[in-house]
Amino acid sequence: MSKRLIYVAGPTAVGKTALSVALAQHYQTEIISCDARQVYREMTLGTAVPTPEEQQRVPHHFIQHRSIHSPYGAGDFEKEGLKLLKRLFQKHDLVVMVGGSGLYAKALLEGLDDFPTVNQTAINIVSQLYKRSGIAGLQKALEEKDPDYYAVVDRQNPRRLVRALEVCEAADKPYSSFLRKTVKERFFKTQTFCLTRPRAALYDRINQRVDQMVAMGLQAEAQSLFPHRKLPALQTVGYQEWFSHFEGKTTAEQAIAEIKKNPRRYAKRQLTWLKNIKSKKFETGEKDETLQHVLALIK
Repeated sequence: MSKRLIYVAGPTAVGKTALSVALAQHYQTEIISCDARQVYREMTLGTAVPTPEEQQRVPHHFIQHRSIHSPYGAGDFEKEGLKLLKRLFQKHDLVVMVGGSGLYAKALLEGLDDFPTVNQTAINIVSQLYKRSGIAGLQKALEEKDPDYYAVVDRQNPRRLVRALEVCEAADKPYSSFLRKTVKERFFKTQTFCLTRPRAALYDRINQRVDQMVAMGLQAEAQSLFPHRKLPALQTVGYQEWFSHFEGKTTAEQAIAEIKKNPRRYAKRQLTWLKNIKSKKFETGEKDETLQHVLALIK
């Protein structure tokens, strides 16, 4: 029997975790997380990692297995993910993958694209821009040089912006022109299921999730990470807003409002990316109903 990787995709807060756990329980298998933020052990509430109960019900991989002090990227995930899948497929015919980080998912499913070598001149140009104009300067430059990638990239992640601009400078071509040039052959088949919800319902779920995070102690978690706020892993939604508050730039209420607003922007970019991947797309409803829908489509 051919080995299969079932990828549960969708925007933030759409209900991916619940479905992936239900699928893994049904097939008595394990889950690979392809969420770039959930790999860090110091971040829990702000990254919405699966609950201890969910992790107890089904074995999860790539959840809080690295420190924020250890650089980790899509290339690392691809290498470690393929190695893990070879081991998991020795005891399972089907494995579930879940997460909204498109670059991580692409790395494991198709392999990363080949990019040109970035020279020191390009690195210096982008570095000086960042120091001079901050993340806003990076955003503006990328929008001008590569509007296609700007439309889908996480604009609050300076590491992604810097990388794209370095390639643009070095190659004198848009970063997006190097994407999806080749698809590497894999030793497993893939089926992708993309969950959606009406925009109003999705935004309401995002607001509810943030309220729950705050009630559970998100502010205190961010406070404990404040001394490390310059690390790349912490240049992300749910933490940067609190850091601005701790620096006296905003009130706590403003920080919470921004934490609700920024995931909505990120969800829009996720949906843009998801439109371009081959998948079965459907609106999610009640958990059991959604599970039965997906089970009927798995082949």
